[in-house]
Amino acid sequence: MRSVSEQTVTELGGRWSVLTRQKLDHVELDRLLTTVGDTTGARQRLALIRTYRLVFPHAFAEESVLWPVMRAVLPDGHELTLRVEQEHQEVNELVTLLEGLGPDHPERAEVLERLVTVLRDDVRDEEDELLPRLQEKLSPARLRALGVAWEAVRRSAPTRPHPVVARRPPGNVAAALPLTVTDRLRDGLESAALRGPDAAGPALTAASRTLARAAGAMERLPVMRRGEDPSTSRGA
Repeated sequence: MRSVSEQTVTELGGRWSVLTRQKLDHVELDRLLTTVGDTTGARQRLALIRTYRLVFPHAFAEESVLWPVMRAVLPDGHELTLRVEQEHQEVNELVTLLEGLGPDHPERAEVLERLVTVLRDDVRDEEDELLPRLQEKLSPARLRALGVAWEAVRRSAPTRPHPVVARRPPGNVAAALPLTVTDRLRDGLESAALRGPDAAGPALTAASRTLARAAGAMERLPVMRRGEDPSTSRGA
């Protein structure tokens, strides 16, 4: 099998193939992670927000659209996708932890370094093994159909960590709409706080925290935890 990273758009099935859509996101993620490593303060915070906006919708679309197909067409699909879901869960846990640490906290650099490592490992697992295995089983037309579905879900998915929500349907599907609304509102508020007048910052940050508490209450609803594998379950 050839890694997705080594194949052209034509080889991957065209620009709407799910393999191409995944590869494009991975290239952008690499750029963002480089920016995170090269910056500090408000610039790093903006780079992290952009990283979250990419990573969490990307993973949500995989878990909702792509991994169920992989489990259906590959005899070891459950084991393969579970490993990536475990990586996704660790990313959720790490970002949740990172968001709770102040900029000068002694553990922040270590947590951030681990987050970057897990994200890069996740890309390698997907591009070098999971996606090539899927490519062997599906026609280019099916890959393009999956790409359209995956892109539609990605563009309307949550953009923040929700470690309590199930990594599999039906729980993650039930969580999609309410958490997408709260997450994207928080993204706008926090970006405005970082870029706008200093006087407006505390009020915008307080509004974001109120939405965060609302999201935390919603994600603990039993319906949003259905379908979870025990190995990726944080519990309430």
